[in-house]
Amino acid sequence: MPSQACLAESSLAPAAATLHDAPGATLRRPIPAAAMTEPATSPAATAATPLSADPRLLVPLGLFALYVIWGSTYLGIRFALESWPPFLLAGLRFLCAGTLLYGFLRLRGVAPPTRLQWRNAAVTGVLLLGFGNGLVCFAEERVSSGIAAVAVASMPLFAALFAGLYGEWPNRREGLGLAIGFAGVIVLNLGSSLSGSRLGALALLVAAAAWAFGSVWSRRQDMPAGPMNTAAQMLCGSAALLPAGFGTGERLPAHPSAHATLAAAYLVVFGSLIAFSAYLYVLRHARPVLATSYAYVNPPVAVLFGVLLAGEHVGPLDLAGMAVILLGVAVITLARQRRR
Repeated sequence: MPSQACLAESSLAPAAATLHDAPGATLRRPIPAAAMTEPATSPAATAATPLSADPRLLVPLGLFALYVIWGSTYLGIRFALESWPPFLLAGLRFLCAGTLLYGFLRLRGVAPPTRLQWRNAAVTGVLLLGFGNGLVCFAEERVSSGIAAVAVASMPLFAALFAGLYGEWPNRREGLGLAIGFAGVIVLNLGSSLSGSRLGALALLVAAAAWAFGSVWSRRQDMPAGPMNTAAQMLCGSAALLPAGFGTGERLPAHPSAHATLAAAYLVVFGSLIAFSAYLYVLRHARPVLATSYAYVNPPVAVLFGVLLAGEHVGPLDLAGMAVILLGVAVITLARQRRR
């Protein structure tokens, strides 16, 4: 989703990428599923920071990585689907990334999740990665990568509704944002790209809703700390995706193309590991509103990549739907910032 995508400081912080990339996007505070805090540093320590570690340099680089990498993962999924079936693609992606991240954290001495934390990570991983990312991959066999990214941008709208189940009902401004955003979803479904594939449109909406509910639910649960939460969700999500793939008749390709395999590797290394690490760094060194700005940039970036690199077509109603959805998400986000 980036995937893909993350929640920062509230269940409504944009998360378009995270459906496909950032399972840690359900952190309780202030990142997608577990609180990540930065130790306080003295002015002297800051002055001694080498230029290569200067946030003034690394934050813009991190934002560039989020904008470009998470915006490109939708097209990466499309290329990988040329040889790899959707649920097995997602399952293997998160199995590889989760194993690498979990092994690295354990070697660094990070404690493993408790039994309760594993259970909560399993529920969240199935919702975010199983339904969220898995259905995005499934839908991209039927719709363009750019339109998939635009549809996923509706996730914060669903999150605003699900938050009401816990007594956090939208106020008047947030209600206005919801109305605008869902109007954009309707316009998007009237466009040629989604109207031609009702199953793909339904899969994308279920993916966004599942990611939103998992994000809202996980904020009230005992989740693993920091990146360990991401690793646990990836492993649990892959444990659901792989049986789903084999159970629906998917099979590993006997002779996958180098093009598709490289795209799958790109999703593992860049989409799931490098970009998420960049997100955590930006979130620790920049205001949450800036850190989550990728959600507004990723849909048009994904559309641009699809048009330029894959020859995808985007119609006027598709562009109008994207603009209206992003306007609704912006209204909701700004309203939440005012409430704080």
